[in-house]
Amino acid sequence: MSALKYKRVLLKLSGEAFAGDKDGGIDPETIRSIAEEVAQVYQSGVQVGVVIGGGNIIRGATLSQYGFDRVSADQMGMLATVINCLAMQDALEKQGIFTRVMSAIKMSSIAEFYIRRRAVRHLEKGRITLFAAGTGNPYFTTDSAATLRAIECNCDIIMKATNVDGIYDKDPNKHKDAVKFETITYTEAINRQLKVMDTSAFALCRENNIPILVFDMNVRGNLAKAARGEKIGTLVNSGE
Repeated sequence: MSALKYKRVLLKLSGEAFAGDKDGGIDPETIRSIAEEVAQVYQSGVQVGVVIGGGNIIRGATLSQYGFDRVSADQMGMLATVINCLAMQDALEKQGIFTRVMSAIKMSSIAEFYIRRRAVRHLEKGRITLFAAGTGNPYFTTDSAATLRAIECNCDIIMKATNVDGIYDKDPNKHKDAVKFETITYTEAINRQLKVMDTSAFALCRENNIPILVFDMNVRGNLAKAARGEKIGTLVNSGE
């Protein structure tokens, strides 16, 4: 196996990925498959933090469009991410991996409250650390939460798993002439209003020089390739 390029990574998973071919909810077989991919990277020696969205259960921004109070809707979305983290914890521990779920909202009977130094210690001890409940604040996406946790925990890179093989200048599912970027700068991604991550997450990464790799998680072995620094997906950085 090639040498690892990254010592500590933050993996950002969408909640929708957990649904598999279903319209929503959690598909056990899909989560098992994702856990196997994460386990492969972990067992190669990489320290792994994980942030998972909640869109397969509840998306706060969508609920607010139907008349729900935005703060309450976002809080429901935060709880959805906790459910997904517990599901991933179960799948990972069935792979024989030690894990911790840390929540930005206090719920001591099922998850640890997020404390930065404790999170870093878990990673150093070789525990996959799942960061639940976003930032604990409404109006902030799980992309922003992933960026914040990556910065706080001194991660080398954010690996954002998607259902396409990188960032394109337009939606490749709708436009056959869409062009894929091998690399792109934070500023260009913001200026082009690319929707792979929200603007505040891109800006926070730019300010703290945290690279982002956007790749297709549906291809077996891609996460391990990413950890080795192989050329897959699209790399977002300062361009220097």
